[in-house]
Amino acid sequence: MKIKVLFVCLGNICRSPMAEGVFNSHIEKAKLNQWIEADSAGTSGYHIGELADPRMRKTALEHGIELTHKARQFETNDLLIFDYIIAMDHINLSDLNRLAAGSSKTIYLMRSFGPSPDNLDIPDPYYGESDGFEEVYQLLNEYTAFLLENIKPRIGI
Repeated sequence: MKIKVLFVCLGNICRSPMAEGVFNSHIEKAKLNQWIEADSAGTSGYHIGELADPRMRKTALEHGIELTHKARQFETNDLLIFDYIIAMDHINLSDLNRLAAGSSKTIYLMRSFGPSPDNLDIPDPYYGESDGFEEVYQLLNEYTAFLLENIKPRIGI
């Protein structure tokens, strides 16, 4: 049985597809594809069917990661499918907890898997400059590695 991880941001075109892509690269490097899989979604339906933001795709490619995910909206059925549902910021967490009302599913913040910074949010780079996309990549590269270390004991590694 695979451990299934879902990364969630607002529109599923910046942070969550980058988290999915970076996490998948960590999974591949560790040769754990048969035990772990990832997906991403947005709390809104603004960009359903679209590829990730071109600036995020460019940043990912600069790090050897191709983002091919097409945006989708989070569905309540995701609560049953995924073992880990991971929000990129407190607003996404609040939206997801509202959608999960009555469920026993724990929803996590991305940065809760590593050292506790003052701010557990992954910043949204959408309205900023290109360096914001690189910052998001660096944070997600670091924290998805912490997440993988957290999951390994569940698969006996």
